Amino acid sequence: MRPFLAATAVLAALAMAAPAIADHHAASGGSAAHALADVLNSPARSADQPRDQFRHPAQTLEFFQVKPGMTVVDMVPGGGWYTRVLVPYLGAQGKYIALSPDVANTRNDRIKESWGGLSGTFPAQLAEWGLAGTTAAGMNSDQLTPEMNGTVDRVLIFREMHNLHRFGFLHYELGTIHSLLKDDGLLGIVQHRAKDDAPVAYVSGANGYMRQKDIIGMVESHGFELVGTSEINANAKDPANHPRGVWEMPPVWGSKRPELEQLGESDRMTLLFRKRQ
Repeated sequence: MRPFLAATAVLAALAMAAPAIADHHAASGGSAAHALADVLNSPARSADQPRDQFRHPAQTLEFFQVKPGMTVVDMVPGGGWYTRVLVPYLGAQGKYIALSPDVANTRNDRIKESWGGLSGTFPAQLAEWGLAGTTAAGMNSDQLTPEMNGTVDRVLIFREMHNLHRFGFLHYELGTIHSLLKDDGLLGIVQHRAKDDAPVAYVSGANGYMRQKDIIGMVESHGFELVGTSEINANAKDPANHPRGVWEMPPVWGSKRPELEQLGESDRMTLLFRKRQ
């Protein structure tokens, strides 16, 4: 990873920030489960709550062993659905880092625009979500510094493995993740799941779905060991074979096929890996 002095300043700012929401949870003296329930049931999440029945954030974060006070990297946070859970849940003593790949060498202009310059765009997003002044920051992986290696408790990748794979970022970013994690750090992945016998051409990433065995193999080949799988986010009703990919399923529901509207969200694997020494 290439040194970037601004990243050090960002982490210093993280250590000093103290969000009001997180202070509320810290003062409550409740367990991690109670703190998470408070966040999930907050009126501030009213627009996000309809998706809880499909994404199971409480069970998922419990499976990933995420607790207040941890340092957590959220890889490619997208629209911030999990950002708005994790930032208040981690609390004043925790650190949330939204991380996107180094997009300098990508030829895809859309990815370069949407994933690039996260350190510049993320503060405005936090303010929009009512999270300004919290222990959260955004950056791209080229802004990470050697001092950050071995400081992260958890790295989480929600429904983005297909994009990291198809746009050529996955090899480098898995190496980055391995370096960032503490010796006992964990990598949690939720990913749209293709059928085990899905053809190779369908699971290249362009359709959103990937085979569970392929994900496990890719991650383990980069210095991780699988320590657990869960069916928390499974959906047996999803045939996972849509001609236009996962975006035909809700919430995008791009094809507007009536038979898909009532299926819920995609079938998803939920995987937990430990950094291997």
